Amino acid sequence: MKFFRNGMIMALILAGGLGLGQVSEARSKVVQIKGSDTILNASQAIAEKYMSEHKGARIAVTGGGSGVGISALINGTTDIAMASRNIKSKEIDQAKAKGMNVDEIVVGYDGITIIANKTNPVKDIDDKTLGKVFRGEITNWKELGGEDAEIVVLSRDSSSGTHEFFKEHIIREGNSKGTQEYGAKTLYMPSNEAIKQEIKANKYAIGYIGMGYMDSSVEAITVDGVAATPENVLNKTYPIAREVFWYADAAREGEVKGIVDYAVSSEGQEIMKNEGFVPVK
Repeated sequence: MKFFRNGMIMALILAGGLGLGQVSEARSKVVQIKGSDTILNASQAIAEKYMSEHKGARIAVTGGGSGVGISALINGTTDIAMASRNIKSKEIDQAKAKGMNVDEIVVGYDGITIIANKTNPVKDIDDKTLGKVFRGEITNWKELGGEDAEIVVLSRDSSSGTHEFFKEHIIREGNSKGTQEYGAKTLYMPSNEAIKQEIKANKYAIGYIGMGYMDSSVEAITVDGVAATPENVLNKTYPIAREVFWYADAAREGEVKGIVDYAVSSEGQEIMKNEGFVPVK
């Protein structure tokens, strides 16, 4: 069966040869993985490869954002949550209240890449200035050495782990108790791909995407003179780098345990690398 990707959802995957009477039973055994758009494609690739090597395995991978995935894990509607932020203490408490001990699995490292239109002459921004741009304190490209034009600021929406990580580390300058917010004119986009497409179409836009989504259609802006490359993420010189996670019940077993173990195996980590992330091993 061919797999289809649309950046947000992967169709339910069922092994071939099922009769109509077996479909209901098969659906009840599908492992659900839900959450972060940033690692959606990488997680889907891991699931596809795992299923090709474990013929009885059935796995469905869907996006929606880190917060959506973690909520689904707590509510029991997904087996694994994908996240591009750490789980919050209140979310851990909610899970414990339902009898679940959540296990944090680091599946890779990512550099949040600042992007602009390829025609934009601005090639580097320091992290403090970047915060001012995204807080709406700097509003014209000429203040950054560019054209005399209003900066169109793009962000992921509030369900995104990348949205929250960027807010804490850039907008709030690393202060977890800070109160600064995205600027009033910020445009919120549903996915990395949506930000990239808008950047391609708008010569005055700026935004951020996961490193795995970067391609030649847009221009990467360095931060503090450092490029978002695997090497710079690994050696911790790139200032907007973070871990990306899967979260699952510590008491997992069966195919849930199998796919988690596979994701952190050398084979799973090679897939993460091929998808543009920095492997953990």
